[in-house]
Amino acid sequence: MSQDTTPASLTASEAARRIRDGELTSQELVQSCLDRIDAVEDSIGAWTHLDREYALAQANAAQDLRQAGKGVGPLHGVPVGVKDILDTSDMPTENGTVLHRGRRPMKDAAVVERLRAAGAVILGKTVSTELAVYSPGKTKNPHDPTRTPGGSSSGSAAAVASYMVPVAVGTQTNGSVIRPAAFCGVFGFKPSHGLIPRYGILKQSPPLDTVGVMGRTLEDTALLADVLIGHDSRDPHSRPMAASQISRIMAEEPPLEPNLAFVRTPVWDQAEESTKDALRELCEHLGEIQIMDLPPIFDGALEDHRKIMEADLALSFAREYRDGKDQLSKVLREMIERGQQVLAMDYNDAVARIADYQAEIDEIIHVFDAILTPATAGEAPVGLDATGSPAFCTIWTLAGVPALTMPILQGPNGMPLGAQLVSAKGDDARLFRNARWLLGTLNEE
Repeated sequence: MSQDTTPASLTASEAARRIRDGELTSQELVQSCLDRIDAVEDSIGAWTHLDREYALAQANAAQDLRQAGKGVGPLHGVPVGVKDILDTSDMPTENGTVLHRGRRPMKDAAVVERLRAAGAVILGKTVSTELAVYSPGKTKNPHDPTRTPGGSSSGSAAAVASYMVPVAVGTQTNGSVIRPAAFCGVFGFKPSHGLIPRYGILKQSPPLDTVGVMGRTLEDTALLADVLIGHDSRDPHSRPMAASQISRIMAEEPPLEPNLAFVRTPVWDQAEESTKDALRELCEHLGEIQIMDLPPIFDGALEDHRKIMEADLALSFAREYRDGKDQLSKVLREMIERGQQVLAMDYNDAVARIADYQAEIDEIIHVFDAILTPATAGEAPVGLDATGSPAFCTIWTLAGVPALTMPILQGPNGMPLGAQLVSAKGDDARLFRNARWLLGTLNEE
């Protein structure tokens, strides 16, 4: 996507700084984003709800607070896109399905509360696939409208990539942040499981559901993550923790040059040859890098993920299946029906193995600073009836470890390819520091 020099082209970090310093108003920034949306939304379809007058009203309120000398938050006056499975008390939340059309929550999701507390303008709701699973919405890839943007956080990735909004929030239960971010050519971060609270968000599978963020720069991605990370007692997987310091730690120089391992997963055979070539060139550029396979226990990880996810979908969407089965996509109906057949013993065994997968990844990170691996099998596929394979995200989501995709590679058709960095659970800040180092080595060329 081509960009321009209007305020909409600013990063979130730079825009926030200019607003704080009085060099830019929130109204100017939001209006510029709305103008950009008017110019490209018809060809991309990233938004499911957008109220221009209300967006500007939020910008006016943000500017009034600043002019009154009130304290400003880290995203004060900066517009953010929010995936349409996160509850918003002042906007519809329809979860990508006709079965929830017109749904208006009474309360904000915890993530939305934190965005507002940071001063952000909730620009609108971005398109989700059907109930955040596989059946696509209307969104097209900004780099090629004949190709999928990925899913399920389709609209968030496309909106950021096309300069409609500087940052956006998504969710991931399999590959729903990393995959669309990689396909659309932006940074995407899936934090450690439980790090960002999920209260007020469509429930698919509690052991897997994770809130993630997207931005056009590593700094913006860290900034948004810092705003959202933190304990919330309403999420049973959330734990008390110190304030997030990803941005601060990311800015530090590593005490030693990071030692990365290139990890082939059990789905390595699904990677396109162009992806293998691109990752091989990246490894050669980085010099000494260990190439390794995961231990044999991971051979069953994708099946464990399937059992957990599909069994939980059957439970979470039981009412939708019972009352609106004919209005669900074939792919979702079949997932729910398979989930109905998963035995409790098999489900519990699969959940119990999550700790084993985490322990194995911990062992790798004891030796190496981070894992380098593909984000996707290849470029965004041609066609809009599917969202592409999440297979290169599945293991890391199942294990609940942090993953970050960086738009540093290109496929044979000029489409973005993501390189994915992974670390141990709870190692999110150091993951960003290693990513910053890696980007720095590429910029030295």
